[in-house]
Amino acid sequence: MKKLPIGIQSFEDLRSSDYLYVDKTEDIYRLVTSGKIVFLSRPRRFGKSLLISTLGELYKGNQSLFEGLYIYDKWDWTQQYPVIRIDWTNIEHGSREEIERSMSTFLKRQANLYEITLVSEYASDCFAELIESLHRKTGQKVVVLIDEYDSPILDTMGKSEAAEVREFLQSFYKRLKATDDHLKFIFLTGVTKVAKVSIFSVLNSPDDITMDDRYASICGYTQEELERNFSEHIDNTAVRLEMTREDLLAKIRKMYDGYTWNGKTSVYNPYSTLSFFRKNKFSNYWFETGTPTFLINRLKKHGLAKTVLEPVIVDSSAFDSYDPDALGDIPLLFQTGYLTVKDEKMTDGDSLYTLGVPNLEVRESLMKHLLNAFTQYPVEQLGTLGKAMLQQILNFDAEGFANNMRKMLADVPYTLKASKSRNKARAEAENIENEARYHIIFQVWMTLLGFNIQSEKITNRGRIDAVLQQPGLAVVAELKYHATTKIDTLLDQAIAQIREKRYYEPFLDRKVILLGIAFSGKEVGCRIEQLTISIGCNT
Repeated sequence: MKKLPIGIQSFEDLRSSDYLYVDKTEDIYRLVTSGKIVFLSRPRRFGKSLLISTLGELYKGNQSLFEGLYIYDKWDWTQQYPVIRIDWTNIEHGSREEIERSMSTFLKRQANLYEITLVSEYASDCFAELIESLHRKTGQKVVVLIDEYDSPILDTMGKSEAAEVREFLQSFYKRLKATDDHLKFIFLTGVTKVAKVSIFSVLNSPDDITMDDRYASICGYTQEELERNFSEHIDNTAVRLEMTREDLLAKIRKMYDGYTWNGKTSVYNPYSTLSFFRKNKFSNYWFETGTPTFLINRLKKHGLAKTVLEPVIVDSSAFDSYDPDALGDIPLLFQTGYLTVKDEKMTDGDSLYTLGVPNLEVRESLMKHLLNAFTQYPVEQLGTLGKAMLQQILNFDAEGFANNMRKMLADVPYTLKASKSRNKARAEAENIENEARYHIIFQVWMTLLGFNIQSEKITNRGRIDAVLQQPGLAVVAELKYHATTKIDTLLDQAIAQIREKRYYEPFLDRKVILLGIAFSGKEVGCRIEQLTISIGCNT
């Protein structure tokens, strides 16, 4: 079996050391023959740096590295171009002074590689001077490859240094427009497409291929690529995990597939896929490399937890370039990889996109961190607790279920507990607010249990709070909250509503469990029934 290239971002290292490489050079050939200034957005750890490295080796004419690949007999290897590759994650950019000094040093080192001496004082002038000097010296126009172009913008967002750093970037990127006659090809990658202070405002309409059908699989692995390139690893892992090949592929797909930028071509997260085959263990690899605390806090603060629980429909304006000082929650979740395109439909000449969480890895991880944000229950213990509570539902263990629910909610901030206000209108308003928050906790928790949740599923009789489904089983759930009403009364109301509205009727082809959960101030209660069997509990 070929070695797995985890953490390998150098195309030269990957090919010369015989690592596994999924051939993306057909996409690359289409890319370099279709435009001059190109931008691609993809989430972190999605292969952008390897793509940049591959382009660099291609333009340098390192023919031997491409032997056996699609592009090998289609490229003119007699032509070699000077390449300037900038990775902003390796350039210090905490302040104007820091970014100026660090970039100047980098550019002078690049010049030394070609035996060129730069005389300019400022980094932006050094950049232009290097481009012009390389063209004159080699007789070939220059290729500029910029990786993580938005890193300085995102890293200084909200800081006092942000304005001066953006001012530097504006000046720096303007040099690309000024030296256009000396340039062969410009390619940029990043996570976000930021407006006003970026290359998009100083260059002539870069081709944004982020959602272009032709490049939907340029990063990540398609199902066909996975099964063809990882065949030996799949077989070996199936043996180690004592699973059939078909069952293993189904679970890998559920965990790590699901990213799309056109609603049609689905790709696997490359980092998680490689990590899985390296360790032969299902885990949340990509999510754990950068827990998005700021995203979780935004979701909680803005009441947007449902954006990762249910599909979100947006129009094409959601994918335009963004003001870094007013980056919307939905575009941010999309560009950082926590939402992806599930479907695209044309309506009145404009596209409507359905966005959703890409796969189980992202969904499970987000649910754990959201639940932690609401309840303060330790993230690392939620998996074990969830498995126990799921089993308690199946065993009709209402008492154990309620005890675990109480345990999970023990550290819920006081603002979610019973209102002590003597003002009736204010108390009722707090009651409604608390119910909404408990409902979100309820939905997030059920999603974490591994069921197929259909929040507020509409029937011809009303709205179901949630339906949790597994093969041969459906759990129809109803949540009730009131600051002063007794638990038993609320549970009676929950179960009665399910029965009276016949919420269970669409699922009579399988075992049906009715689940009522009630919150009364600081008390928690539940009731679990299989249509006619009832077990109740209070805590």
